[in-house]
Amino acid sequence: MKTKDVRKKSEEELKKQLAELQEELRTIRFGMAGSVKQNVRKPSHLKSDIARIKTILAEKQ
Repeated sequence: MKTKDVRKKSEEELKKQLAELQEELRTIRFGMAGSVKQNVRKPSHLKSDIARIKTILAEKQ
């Protein structure tokens, strides 16, 4: 996800996307603990996207 794309979205869209990404990260973490094979890099990408969205939301407030 690019920063330009995130900045174009409204606060409501960002909050919704943030909740979805956090839920997806939680699901992946539990899957890794249960030995379900997944993309190993995906959690770090999700964390970066979450941090990017939180930063943009803080700037908008």
